Amino acid sequence: MSGLRHDRALFRDPTFVLFFVARSIGTLGGSFAPVALAFSILHLPHGTPGLLSIVLACESIPMVAFMLLGGVVADRFPRAAVLRVGLGLSFAAFVLLGAMILIGWTPLLALGAASALSGTGIALIYPALTGLIPEILPPAQLQEGNGILGIARNAASIVGLVASGAMVALVGGAWALIVGGSLFAVAGILTLWLPQGRRQPGGLSARGVLGDLRDGWREFVAHEWLWVVVAQWSFLVLFFSAATGVVGPVLANDQLGGAGPWSWILAAEAVGMVLGGFFAMRWRPARPILAAVLAGAVAIPVPFLCLGLGAPLVADIVAMAFSGVSFGVFGVLWPTTMQQRVAPDALSRVSSYDALGSLIFQPLGLLIGGPATVVLGARTAMTVCGLALVVLCVLPLISRDVRTVGPGVRTEVLESTDAS
Repeated sequence: MSGLRHDRALFRDPTFVLFFVARSIGTLGGSFAPVALAFSILHLPHGTPGLLSIVLACESIPMVAFMLLGGVVADRFPRAAVLRVGLGLSFAAFVLLGAMILIGWTPLLALGAASALSGTGIALIYPALTGLIPEILPPAQLQEGNGILGIARNAASIVGLVASGAMVALVGGAWALIVGGSLFAVAGILTLWLPQGRRQPGGLSARGVLGDLRDGWREFVAHEWLWVVVAQWSFLVLFFSAATGVVGPVLANDQLGGAGPWSWILAAEAVGMVLGGFFAMRWRPARPILAAVLAGAVAIPVPFLCLGLGAPLVADIVAMAFSGVSFGVFGVLWPTTMQQRVAPDALSRVSSYDALGSLIFQPLGLLIGGPATVVLGARTAMTVCGLALVVLCVLPLISRDVRTVGPGVRTEVLESTDAS
């Protein structure tokens, strides 16, 4: 009961409540994309798995390319303002994509340009969000706050995925994209009332962007557990993005019944992430990174093997829910440890290196997903992804630092020093 009272206390802070609502609405908007965009492209007169791969890669490439710049900007300028710009770009991208599909004007160049706008927005949103959280939350409540935010994010994903699947079936993917874009706009408007960050210098350092990036890189590589797990995720995301971005929608469209069943599979993952987030809010493992890695090794590959081997839809849904639990645990323990151990004035840059490393091969995964589906067949391609994930999920355990690093105290020490 004391834990619940402690959590409720966060909602007496108006700044946290505003951030909570804005982030949840933004996540709700973003969760329309996996189903709405995939099936909108596949249902075009010239829609193919290859076209879907190209459009998704057009979003992913600028996201990766600009992620480091996004980290520098979010460390040097008010993070709420950076977040607002990213949400604005995402709003424009979704609405443009929806409008083009709605009127039937869908040249590849235009689809790719709008998708690239979305990727640029994400490159600003992620580092700004990561840096804002420890500005809003006191150090003692970081894990609870990350848990609450993660639960809300995943609950919003459930609603968005189910709603987008229903909208695709009833009125088409174009309207689902427009609704998602409108939610980004609402989230961006709410950030107008977030306070300006207190740590940013208000501009680039005297050494410029490259100097700031070098400082962020030194902080990033100083933590072995950090770069080892990021290296793991760079390859994990390659196969995961191929499976969920291209192979899964094609398999669902051809063999599972379309957007509806696929949206339920993705929603099951989000349900699992909610449950994992609740658990991680209360769990205090002595070695949080080891716990996070083991949680992924146990569950992440299973749903893709089930889909590849032709398991019943119910089994696919249950397996994806368990995979989501592991993601939910990871999604609390990982950022909390990073926020505790990384120097606050470098946190957005380090998080951008985290995101860049984790996502660097995502465009490749999306590009090869379509051809792999054509050459191997959807189920075989999915099985290959699942087997690759089995290997990748256990490799970080080779690192002693991953196995032994404990909860950090750096953020608390720095803030207590500042206060004194």
